[in-house]
Amino acid sequence: MTLFLTLLLKLIPLYLMISLGFLAAKKLNAQKETIAKLLIYIIAPAVLFYGAFTTKIEFASLSLPFLFFIIACLLSLIFYSIGSLVYKNDTTKNILAFTSGTGNTGYFGLPVIYAVLGEQAFSLAALSILGFVLYENTLGYYITAKGNYSAKESLRKVIKLPIVYAFALGLLLNLFSVNLGTIAITTIGHFKGAYTLLGMMIIGMGLASVRLRHLDLKFISLTFLAKFIVWPLIIAGIIFLDQSVFHLYTTSIYNVMIIMAIVPLAANTVAFATELNVHPDKAALAVLLSTLFALFYIPLVAMMFIG
Repeated sequence: MTLFLTLLLKLIPLYLMISLGFLAAKKLNAQKETIAKLLIYIIAPAVLFYGAFTTKIEFASLSLPFLFFIIACLLSLIFYSIGSLVYKNDTTKNILAFTSGTGNTGYFGLPVIYAVLGEQAFSLAALSILGFVLYENTLGYYITAKGNYSAKESLRKVIKLPIVYAFALGLLLNLFSVNLGTIAITTIGHFKGAYTLLGMMIIGMGLASVRLRHLDLKFISLTFLAKFIVWPLIIAGIIFLDQSVFHLYTTSIYNVMIIMAIVPLAANTVAFATELNVHPDKAALAVLLSTLFALFYIPLVAMMFIG
């Protein structure tokens, strides 16, 4: 119980940041679009560069983005099939498929991992996020926009992402043991704080326009099933298999994998749904409810499974 309360207290400041974002949108007319551009094109690439540059290069850590990418794609396809049965002539199945394959691993997951597990785990988490980023901007984007956009256009979008190049550059410099100097690394490291603050605030900004009339209980139930039950079960199965047979991963990696599996729905769900006009209001409400649920769900799971 003590661990539960400790983790809960570490999460509360993050929710206060979400509240600040909500108030900024409501009272100060703050525009989430501007914050989103800062995060996508400047801050997130710097954070991913830092993670790739500072992490210990070994097979176990480098396999994480590929592992999460494969799981994300499989779950997206599975829940697209399920959604096709529930929403036969409704594009809700498209946004359901997208959000089932991902989670709020960046704006929410990284701050939680940094708060709960520390600096070393942060670098591992930054590596892992690349898998989710690639999924969101390849299969995730395509399946959301299915019928309106082509796979080629989706691939072109990925090629333009600065986050991919920042990750590759950081990894390359790390492999060749390039010394950037203390000042440069410290400066880049400061972006973590900006990423946490603005990333959590943009969730609140996005939630400022949510209305309860957009509640779809079937959609909420299916997204919660994917995010809070299926994802953790898959990761638990992988950890059990690794502990029993392969012995590839460390306890630190297990902990990162667990938190990545239990974060709430991705804030990017709202951005993609808005851009492609695929039920953005349903998406926003689902993100809100999952984020509230995660306040208690994450400490509970962490208390039981994180070593």
